[in-house]
Amino acid sequence: MNSLQDALYNWLTIKIVCDARPDDTAAQETLDLFDDILSSQHHVLNIEITTDDMMYYLSYQQNGENKKTRYPRELIEVMLNQINQEPDKYENYPIEE
Repeated sequence: MNSLQDALYNWLTIKIVCDARPDDTAAQETLDLFDDILSSQHHVLNIEITTDDMMYYLSYQQNGENKKTRYPRELIEVMLNQINQEPDKYENYPIEE
């Protein structure tokens, strides 16, 4: 993933799903993937999320520099809203041991 903004957007979108669905193994695996992309490709650390009625705000460090970005809630919550509207399409499949 070449764009930092795309990686942060995808990370935040799946992070919101993981927070709402802590037992969703596919969501957690996807979050782990984006965590790796952010740290290894973009050198991003210490992401903090704040929110208000309209936006999600991310504060993070990249190469030792503090940075911020923001995303509209409606864009970030699309995936979670879709899952909540049609939960039968997003069944969790536990990892077999």
